Amino acid sequence: MEQRHLGRTGLRVSRIGLGTLTWGRDTDEHDAADLMKTFWEAGGTLVDTADVYGDGEAEYLLGRLMDGLVPRRDLVISTKAGSVPDPDRRFDGSRGHLLTALDASLSRLGTDYVDLWHVHAFDPDTPLEETLQALDMAVASGRARYAAVSNFCGWQLAKAATWQLAAPGTRTRLAGTQLEYSLLQRGIEREVLPAALDLGIGLLPSSPLGRGVLTGKYRGDSTPPDSRGASEHFAPFVAPYLDDTASRIVDAVATAADGLAVTPLQVALAWVRDRPGVAAPVVGARNAQQLTAALSVETLSLPDEICRALDDVSAPVHRYPDHDWSTL
Repeated sequence: MEQRHLGRTGLRVSRIGLGTLTWGRDTDEHDAADLMKTFWEAGGTLVDTADVYGDGEAEYLLGRLMDGLVPRRDLVISTKAGSVPDPDRRFDGSRGHLLTALDASLSRLGTDYVDLWHVHAFDPDTPLEETLQALDMAVASGRARYAAVSNFCGWQLAKAATWQLAAPGTRTRLAGTQLEYSLLQRGIEREVLPAALDLGIGLLPSSPLGRGVLTGKYRGDSTPPDSRGASEHFAPFVAPYLDDTASRIVDAVATAADGLAVTPLQVALAWVRDRPGVAAPVVGARNAQQLTAALSVETLSLPDEICRALDDVSAPVHRYPDHDWSTL
């Protein structure tokens, strides 16, 4: 699998990443092992997790697989900290919480370091410089090799990245940012993506298949019984992308797939993988068969005319102040 640099850093990652959101809850150890082996044998390196996935079980399971199935040196392990199970405070970006969470992650993963450590979300109740200092301390101590953020909006990302760049050699630059991005969710193109491109930050899109909807499995008002749309945990997550607007985009993807003699999954994943600024979409497959289908996109590059057609049908409405005000 082709490797790409993450932002303006020396870190290289496979251009498709493996997500572990369901590990330890909906994905058991047997299926996780099949996923990991399939991904590794295809040349995949980037494995993305978080301390809250499966209440820590995802990291624990990943650690067990690294111990006996896939060599640690062959993987780029990405994890996150900052989300907390507190109804009154969903995110804790304090230095104390983040560093304690990192130590717990390393223990569950059974490793001395993670390759990429994310602040899971912006915490409005903690000074940003305190949050970012935790990243500096993690990198300086060797517990994290590179630093990143997740779910930061445009101004938050720009402020954080600029703060880090203001003291080169003292503060660690942000290597990446992870947000949802697909043909059904292009909101990051408004401000986040331009900021990331300008500041040399690589994008790791989550839900690149529109929470599974872009595979076409929900066309015609059908919900497969084994799909996430039929799952107690994920039905509310999928529901927002089952409207008429999404249906038109899915139909366009299916038409493009028919014309290219490939699958809608391949078209949707190739589109987001090759967008400007994207380093590696993170795919959360449920089983090895689904993952193999996603990894088959490695040999596909969409023709320019197909990309333009998909761009047009899925274009978000961005007016003032994003467009030149004099044309409005």
